[in-house]
Amino acid sequence: MAKGYWIARVDVRDPERYKDYVAAAKPAFEKYGANFLARGGAFQRLEGDVRARNVVIEFPSLQAAVECYNSPEYQIAAAIRQEVADAEMVVVEGV
Repeated sequence: MAKGYWIARVDVRDPERYKDYVAAAKPAFEKYGANFLARGGAFQRLEGDVRARNVVIEFPSLQAAVECYNSPEYQIAAAIRQEVADAEMVVVEGV
């Protein structure tokens, strides 16, 4: 079974409240087997628009990745993130 990946590009407007998002999201990530491959860090723009924070999260499957996002646990966290950051997020199937 192919793995699933969240790819998120984020501009954090309120770093202190973003910590609340991180804490609130942790139970969902643990429940659905998330493995962080990239979480912020240095990056270099190659093409197109960029955001300050780039995150890649691996899940055991595409289904687990989608279920994590839609879970009640993550939706609590997402509400916080949406108040304190601007983001684009996609879920992709691995090869």
